[in-house]
Amino acid sequence: MKNSIDSGEIMNFSEMQRVGSAKQGSILDKSLSRGKTEVNFSSFALLFAEMIRYANNRSNTVGDLQDKLLGYGKFVGSRLLDVIVLREKGYKREIKLLNMLMFVKGTIWKNLFNKEADKLERSNDDPCQYLLIEKEPIVNTYISVPKDKGNLNCASFIAGIIEAVLEASNFPCKVSAHWHDGTTYIIQFDRLVIARENSLLELTR
Repeated sequence: MKNSIDSGEIMNFSEMQRVGSAKQGSILDKSLSRGKTEVNFSSFALLFAEMIRYANNRSNTVGDLQDKLLGYGKFVGSRLLDVIVLREKGYKREIKLLNMLMFVKGTIWKNLFNKEADKLERSNDDPCQYLLIEKEPIVNTYISVPKDKGNLNCASFIAGIIEAVLEASNFPCKVSAHWHDGTTYIIQFDRLVIARENSLLELTR
């Protein structure tokens, strides 16, 4: 004997499917609020080492290698900023230079490394130059640099992130990583940035 299903039962089943799909929602409906962000250090170290190997195989000099790492960092930084601004600032972006630098030193660093950068200084010799200091960058941990690349600093990757974040926030600059007090990121701003900052200070007096 065959069991018959009437049209009402079919409609009810279809309705259940529709409700179930609505409850699931799409990925676009999900919140950008902070979730679990920890990444296993061993996994990160392995991926980063492979990235260095990839860049090294396509570089002729230490300068070429650091430029490639900087470029990879800029790719990450340009995408990272939008997510962090939505999570942390509610669409508000900094317009003052010092506030923006503190945003990099604090919020950006905490999202990347779960801590602030160690120190932020302004150069005594050049008003367009700032120094962000990190004593033990995670990207240099367990990285063995060959003798023929003795001055290589893999934190050029982080320099690229900093540069992209600042440029996307309308603070054009160049950033480079150097061995000094651990690693020092030298941030060289365009003179127009400093001129704009001075104008803002005049308006607030």
